[in-house]
Amino acid sequence: MMRRFPPFMKQVRIFISSVQKEFAVERATLRDYLRGDALMMRFFEPFLFEDVPAASRSADEVYLREVEQCDVYIGLFGDEYGFEGKGGVSPTEREFNHAGELGKPRLIYVKGQDDKDKHPKMKALIRRAGEELVRRRFADAAGLLTAVYASLVAWLGEEKMLIHGPFDAAPCQGAGLKDLDDAGMKAFIREARASRGFPLRESATGRQLLTHLNLLDGGRPTHAALLLFGRDPQKFMPAAEIKCAHFHGTEVAKPIPSYHVYRGTVFAQVDQAVDFVMSKLALRVGTRAAGTKAPVAYEIPREVVAEGVVNAVAHRDYASHGSVQVMLFSDRLEIWNPGRLPSALTLESLRQPHPSIPHNPLLAQPLYLTQYIERLGTGIGDMIFRCREAGVREPEMGIRNGFVLTIWRIKISGEIAGEIAGKTSGKNAVEILPANLGEFEEKIVKIIKDKPDVTIPEMARRLRRSDRTVETLINRLKAKEVIGRVGPRKGGTGKSWAEGVSGPLLLVSFRADPNDGVLRSRYLAHGFYVQP
Repeated sequence: MMRRFPPFMKQVRIFISSVQKEFAVERATLRDYLRGDALMMRFFEPFLFEDVPAASRSADEVYLREVEQCDVYIGLFGDEYGFEGKGGVSPTEREFNHAGELGKPRLIYVKGQDDKDKHPKMKALIRRAGEELVRRRFADAAGLLTAVYASLVAWLGEEKMLIHGPFDAAPCQGAGLKDLDDAGMKAFIREARASRGFPLRESATGRQLLTHLNLLDGGRPTHAALLLFGRDPQKFMPAAEIKCAHFHGTEVAKPIPSYHVYRGTVFAQVDQAVDFVMSKLALRVGTRAAGTKAPVAYEIPREVVAEGVVNAVAHRDYASHGSVQVMLFSDRLEIWNPGRLPSALTLESLRQPHPSIPHNPLLAQPLYLTQYIERLGTGIGDMIFRCREAGVREPEMGIRNGFVLTIWRIKISGEIAGEIAGKTSGKNAVEILPANLGEFEEKIVKIIKDKPDVTIPEMARRLRRSDRTVETLINRLKAKEVIGRVGPRKGGTGKSWAEGVSGPLLLVSFRADPNDGVLRSRYLAHGFYVQP
């Protein structure tokens, strides 16, 4: 699984920066560990300023020269800021700045779980570092060694000095083909053929599909195979889930008004998480000045929400014990994933055209084939463009114990969803969907509106989803009281969505604004929404 480079390879120089007096013990412990561990000593040589013999050169000249010669910068930030030299800047901050200017990889470790007792200038330095880099916290020397070891192994992997396959390509221990859903794989083939011209036919076996997508390792399904097609992926990867929460204010506060944990395949998780967010957003309705159909729009475009969730699922670190978190506040949507940027990318470069460096390449390709990802490497740019187009503030990105994407909401003035002045009749009915529907729920309602006697298999083919998924969506629509059946239980032909019933369907009621508690009735009859 893992291959090391030859022992004669040049060692990597590590510059350890900190307030020397405050971290005297940790600095010496870290130096001795890097020189004594069988793996670390093979690759790294640490540098400490106190190990340099006395010389006539100034301290500033020595440490800045060593920063220039190092390959990796490690910063230990504690309570003290240190001696304030020229311009009121300490050696620690000067070293941090110089390493950044030279483009050196910087690994930052902060002592303590909070910063309340730290020097004001150290607080500012920690905040600034957090805007650019991943910061790891530690409590003692043992915790520091654990954090540094994990970071350096990851860096070696990125630099191809310690080569191993990505997590999604490794075989999933204890899993077999029996743990994969055949119906889900056939539905994938059907959708991929319709979306991207996928070459395999629906008659292909599950093994043939897995082989084609490189999802088998020695005949065993990989982690990616379980995440894409598993009957119960969380049996093997408990943290592979999305936690969604809705807060009425701008901060995390209990009790949480709405909280759900979505599990299953990555396809199911994305669909459900996006539906969760869209069901909480306001829907604005325009006028019919340009035609008989009133335009509608969410305060955050659906495509932006979907892109943010898909990016989190596709690029997260599945070896982490953390889950993807989707948190909707009154002013913003935050999507957090336990992942990190590749060394070749920065937060700023993400906003520009950049190469696709997927953290989970075997997951990314199937997501592309089913149009969950439009083009590899363009997700952030697409979100920025769509937000500008919709008049929404541009998304923001940050590194805070993982990757955080912030999408801003806009306040909708004027007519809110469902609040349309005046009465309408069946002749000029307004076609407007309830604000709490997900993308595929909307599609199902539209399909039923156009053809009330449509069957589940037919809807599954049109939506490029499995029969089971369509049944789940229909039950969800019933639970939301969006669709219901009128007429006898029996009669009609074939298997319709409502136990073989054909004919008019009743769209019972919905809350146009989930917060106002007012039920607004609409009826679906003969293919129209008619206000009573």
